[in-house]
Amino acid sequence: MNELRISQVWKMASEKKEKYPSTFTIDNFSSTATLTNNDQIKVPIGLPEKVEATDYNPYEHRNLVHPNSFSGALIHLLKSSLGTGILAIPRAFKSAGLLVGLFGTIIIGLLCTHTIHILVRASHKVCAKSKLPSLGFADTAEEAFRTGPKPLRPWSRFAKNFVEIALVLTYYCGNAVYIVFITVSMTKLFSYYFPETATWDQYFKLMILIPLIICCQVRELKHLVPFSFLANTMMVVAFGITLYYIFYDIGQVQLADRKMFNGWEGIPSFFSTVLFAMEGIGTIMPVENSMVEPRFLGCPGVLNSAMSVVVCLYTAIGFFGYYKYGESTEATITRNLPSSEIAAQIVQASISIAVFFTFMLQFYVPLDITWNRIKHRIPENRHNISQILLRTGLVIFVTGIAAAGGEHLGVLIDLVGAIFFSTLGLFVPALIEIIVDWDEGWGRFQWRLIKDVLIMTLAVFGLVSGSYYAALEMK
Repeated sequence: MNELRISQVWKMASEKKEKYPSTFTIDNFSSTATLTNNDQIKVPIGLPEKVEATDYNPYEHRNLVHPNSFSGALIHLLKSSLGTGILAIPRAFKSAGLLVGLFGTIIIGLLCTHTIHILVRASHKVCAKSKLPSLGFADTAEEAFRTGPKPLRPWSRFAKNFVEIALVLTYYCGNAVYIVFITVSMTKLFSYYFPETATWDQYFKLMILIPLIICCQVRELKHLVPFSFLANTMMVVAFGITLYYIFYDIGQVQLADRKMFNGWEGIPSFFSTVLFAMEGIGTIMPVENSMVEPRFLGCPGVLNSAMSVVVCLYTAIGFFGYYKYGESTEATITRNLPSSEIAAQIVQASISIAVFFTFMLQFYVPLDITWNRIKHRIPENRHNISQILLRTGLVIFVTGIAAAGGEHLGVLIDLVGAIFFSTLGLFVPALIEIIVDWDEGWGRFQWRLIKDVLIMTLAVFGLVSGSYYAALEMK
C-alpha cells in the first residue's frame, strides 16, 4: 500500500500548477495504491509547444528527472493493483460459484488488461497527433474529443471534467469503504471480549470520526511518512496470517461441498467486486508517462507482466478462500477467522490500524484537488479556517457514506465497482478508442468498433445490474 507515493506526486504537481497548468490532472492517482515515487516524477512541462516533426514519437520528447525502467514500472503497477480489495475476492467467488469465479476472474482480468491497452494506445495516438510528449487519463479524453469528429469537439472540456470528477468520487467512495473495513474489523475484535459490542457498528464509525477529523488536518506529507510505514507493516502482518488460516487444514475440505455455479443473480455482484479489487485505471498513465522506452505495452511488456501476476494472485486467493470457507465466506475474508485465537485477533487489530492510516493518505489527494479548485474564490486570510472546515466536512461526508452502507461492506464494494470502475475502467477507454480511430477506421469488418461497443455494453450492464442488486441487498 503506497498511497503516500501518489500524494507526493500530487503535492509536487500542485506546487508547479501555476507555471504548468495542464501538466498534472486528477487522473494522476488511483483508487487503490499508487506507485510513482518522487524520484521518478516527470519534470512538469505543461502542454508544451507543438514540435514540428513528420513522425512524432512521444517517447523521444519526454523530459524526465529519473525515468522508470522496466522493473521499476512493473513494481509500481503491481503495487497499484494490490490493495485491500483482495480480501473481498473470496466473497466474489461465493457470489458466482467456484468454477464460474475461476474463469470469470481470469476473463475480467484479461478485459481490464485490454482496456488499459486501448487507453494507452489511444493516448499515444493523440500525443502523436497533437505533438505532445505525454497525457494523463483526463487529458487524453479531452484531447481525443478535441481532435476527433467535429460534432464531438465542443464536448472536450466536458469529457475531461467527467473523468476528473469520477476519479475524485472514486477516491472519496473508496475512503468510505475503508471506514467500513475498519469498523468491521473492530466489531469482530471487540465482540469476542465484549459481546454487547456486536451491534456497535455505527457507534464504532462515530468513535473513529473524531480521530479521523484530527488526523486528516495534517497538511504536510512528511508528517504522514511514519503512518505510511506503520500501515504497510500492519497490512503485511494481516495478509500473512490470513493466508495461513486459508491454507491450514484446507485438505479436509471436499470439492463436492462447493458450488460450481451459484446462479445468475450472483454474477453482477461478482463482476463489480472483481472490478473494484483489480482495476487500477487511475495509475496507468502516470506510470506509463514515467517511461522513456516503449516497453509498457507488448509481450513481454510492463502491463502484461504485471497483470499476469495480479490475475494469478487474485484468482488463487479467491479460489482457495471460497474453497476453504464455502457459503460461510464473509464480505472480507478476515471476518472468517476465529475470534478466539490470538493470531486472528492480531489480524483484526492490524487491519483496523493499517486501513485507518491508509485513509489519511488516500484522503490527501482528493482533498488537495478539491481545495485547488475552490481556494481562488476564498480570501487568502481565510484559507486556514477554510481548510479546517473543508477537511472536517469531507471526513464527515465520507463517514456518512459509510454509515449509510451500515454493515454492508460487500454492498458498498459492489456499488463502487459497478458505478465507478465499470465507467472509468471499461466504458471510457472503449469510447476513447472509437473516437481516436474515427478517421483511420476500425479495421476489417469494423471489428474494433464492434468490440468497443460490446465492451461499453458490458460496462452499462455492470453499472445497472450491479447497482440494482446492491440496492436490493441494502433493503
